[in-house]
Amino acid sequence: MELLEGLFGVIGDLTWGWALIPFLVVLGLFFTFVTGFVQFTFFGRMFSVLLNKNQTADKNAISGREALLLSVGGRVGGGNIAGVAVAISLGGPGAVFWMWAIALVGMATSLVECSLAQLYKRKEGDAFRGGAARSIIHGLGEDYRWLAYLYAVCLIASFAIGFNAFQGNTVAGAAQDSLGIDRMWTGGLLAIITGFIIYGGIKRIAKTADVIVPIMAIGYVAMALLVILINITEIPAVIGSIVSNAFGWEEAVGGGMGTAMAQGLRRGLFSNEAGLGSAPNVAATADVAHPISQGITQSLSVFIDTILICSCTAFVILLGDVYVPGAEGIDGVVLTQQSLVSHLGAWSQYFLTGAILLFSISSIIYNYYLGENALTFMSQNKLSVHILRFVVIGIIFMGAVAPGATSVFFFSDPMMGILAIVNLLALIMLFPTLIRILKDYKKQLKAGIEHPQFDPKDFPDLDIDLKAWKSKK
Repeated sequence: MELLEGLFGVIGDLTWGWALIPFLVVLGLFFTFVTGFVQFTFFGRMFSVLLNKNQTADKNAISGREALLLSVGGRVGGGNIAGVAVAISLGGPGAVFWMWAIALVGMATSLVECSLAQLYKRKEGDAFRGGAARSIIHGLGEDYRWLAYLYAVCLIASFAIGFNAFQGNTVAGAAQDSLGIDRMWTGGLLAIITGFIIYGGIKRIAKTADVIVPIMAIGYVAMALLVILINITEIPAVIGSIVSNAFGWEEAVGGGMGTAMAQGLRRGLFSNEAGLGSAPNVAATADVAHPISQGITQSLSVFIDTILICSCTAFVILLGDVYVPGAEGIDGVVLTQQSLVSHLGAWSQYFLTGAILLFSISSIIYNYYLGENALTFMSQNKLSVHILRFVVIGIIFMGAVAPGATSVFFFSDPMMGILAIVNLLALIMLFPTLIRILKDYKKQLKAGIEHPQFDPKDFPDLDIDLKAWKSKK
């Protein structure tokens, strides 16, 4: 076991330690410039999907809105509460600025990877499936099948197994600390809820996210806005502190600007997942008129996750008096919880526990679907899907009831590092194709077509599933 931990530790150092974060930042900036700052020029169009616009006529398919909310539910999790708190504690208020910066860059990366997933999606039964693995096979060819399989295995190990164990542990810990509920009861309830949802397939998963995500997001944002209104006169000072600390003009912790930047970039990348290739698995399920339209929509999920939800946590902490710059051994959930209590009273800790529960359930079903999608890419055996469901339900229970046992899942971050490298390499090779379909989208907009339509006959050289994309000619 020690040998394995050491091996995965080296992998983690080689990926997250120094290679991956600069790679994500540089590539995100490249995508931003070459695409003409699509995350800004198309910002207004991102919201049309929330009004059920730009959708196809198939009422039985997953809508763009449902795919968006499932993606938001996956990106938004306990890390938006705990992770942001730790980043501020270790990096100072300036970490928030760099968190915002990487989110704006990540919006372009998300558009690229999610548009490609839509382009290369396949019609399997009544549903669409796609994602990085399928984009590699159908975009780059059979010679890269080994790369697609490597990605799929890492996706299952990190998201479906490792991160779901952590989600179970986070919910059980919060329920035990604030409500005194035994971990076993919480683990059992989570296992039952998860089983009910995932055995309903992607449609039930999407419908559940369609209900849970708006409730949790609106509720948490409303709580944060209440805190902001109570402390409205302090907002200019807090924003000034965020900017000053971000550039080293005001040192809040040892390391100054460097520490603030490192913590903010790391938190932002972990939170919004742009570039990891995870969200495209969900983006591909939507039945939309053009691949770029879903890419634009998925950019919005990065904005909601980091600019909106993470900022709520940041302001709750920075407007309070619980936060201590440079403190070590920070429990992020406790810091956020105590900060809320200092603003609104003891009742708010129970609200936060409920928010964590909803955040975690949405993340669990999202993580499971990523695993199922990767598994069906490697095997069409239905028994394997049932085995995965059984394993995921069991792993959630194990993570919940054993406070220290989640250290067993030491492989999660290194596996995510590998899948991110694989995904980014594939995006580089497939980027010329992305530019072609982006030009097609912009050309139709310029011609006055409000909702551009994708026609596979315009791209006969691409391996496009004609069952997923019907010709308009």
